[in-house]
Amino acid sequence: MYRALIVEDDPQAAETLRAHLERYAAERGTSFSVEILPSALEFLEGTRPADVVFMDIGLPGVSGMEAAEVMRQTDELTPLIFVTDLAQYAVRGYQVDALDFMVKPVTYEDFALRMGRAMRVMDRNAGGTVSVATDEGLRVIAEKDVVYVEIFRHDLYWHVTGSAQPLHARGTLTRVAEELGAERFCRVSASHLINMGQLALIRPGSIVMSDGTEIVISRRRRREVLETLTRYVGGSL
Repeated sequence: MYRALIVEDDPQAAETLRAHLERYAAERGTSFSVEILPSALEFLEGTRPADVVFMDIGLPGVSGMEAAEVMRQTDELTPLIFVTDLAQYAVRGYQVDALDFMVKPVTYEDFALRMGRAMRVMDRNAGGTVSVATDEGLRVIAEKDVVYVEIFRHDLYWHVTGSAQPLHARGTLTRVAEELGAERFCRVSASHLINMGQLALIRPGSIVMSDGTEIVISRRRRREVLETLTRYVGGSL
């Protein structure tokens, strides 16, 4: 599942983009989680991971262009698509490495054309895949879709976006952590390895994942884990 962030103060324009995303996903057999923010200030104050950002330029207060400039200080990879009725901003948009522009009102044909470009970038950013030997057979899943992995005795439970039940496998969490690597994944306790790209909330003694699960951070690991999560959210990793 891809994560789309729409920063738009016009509710009708935001819902048009949401509808386009849903249609695009249905036609191509993929899925998006969509969050809508009405201001650039909320965008800048949040710690919401996204695979693609749709940004209105003419936002009240802090403009979309100003928000994009701040975003690019810590995030050079996430595809950014401006949505605007001010076509004269196009040249300046390339200074913040905008992937593309869509002029309001956005038609689905125009949207689908630009999403094709965005999807290619998103797939490059998504990382690799991991093979999990489950009870039903070998499952190949995208690393970005792993929310967290937990272990009980020698049983591993892979919690994956889009799956109602975790995938059951045998092995050790240490081996899984080595396979997935430390760039995106963090061992927060003896029994939990989390995908930092699936973080929803960081608390002093626990974290909340995108599926709503709250996981307690090991007291022994707490300082190191919080520093790692803070660096990741801040874009230093």
